[in-house]
Amino acid sequence: MDSFFEQLKHPNPNLRQRAMLDIAEFQDENTIPNLISLLGEEDVVYRRSAVKTLGVIGVTAVQPIVDCLMSSDNVVVKASCGKALAQIAANYPDEPFPEVGMNALKTTVNDPNPVVNLVSVMALGVIGSPALDILIETLQTTDNISVAVSIVNTLGSITEDKAMEVLVALSKDESQDPYIQESAKSAMSRLEQVIHFKSANYSPKKDNQS
Repeated sequence: MDSFFEQLKHPNPNLRQRAMLDIAEFQDENTIPNLISLLGEEDVVYRRSAVKTLGVIGVTAVQPIVDCLMSSDNVVVKASCGKALAQIAANYPDEPFPEVGMNALKTTVNDPNPVVNLVSVMALGVIGSPALDILIETLQTTDNISVAVSIVNTLGSITEDKAMEVLVALSKDESQDPYIQESAKSAMSRLEQVIHFKSANYSPKKDNQS
């Protein structure tokens, strides 16, 4: 296993990818803690490889990642935890994302550090529809313009009626910050395109009954 971890630093991305898969396949009780211990690594390649490997391992890594996210004061570690949760959501879209993970991200969306809070919004966006209520609630309560705009942009990729309703309301609300209003209009346009694209590529089975 040590040799696999060493290979996570390799300059060849193909060898790093191979190591990620091997670590996930042959993991033991120390694998996830060892990967989490790398989330503050100064070596960016090594750190990103650890994040991606946790993403390969999947949902079983969520609780340990959350424990690290909620207990660390290190900005790099917290951001890496958010990215690891996003990787898991991206790699396993058909598995229900654990509520403990979404609740942790709900907390860190309000982190005072802009890197941490924007990574948290990004991760919730990757989770998508299950995290929609958290995103909307945060949008309605945050005083942070950057977070609000990031959430608005994220809503532009979630194909739910509720997301569109929020964007429409924001775009028409003259009391909103102009930047948020303009972002809502742009997000609406993108969401309409995504919905149209999905509709155009949807081909229901033909009714073969005579």
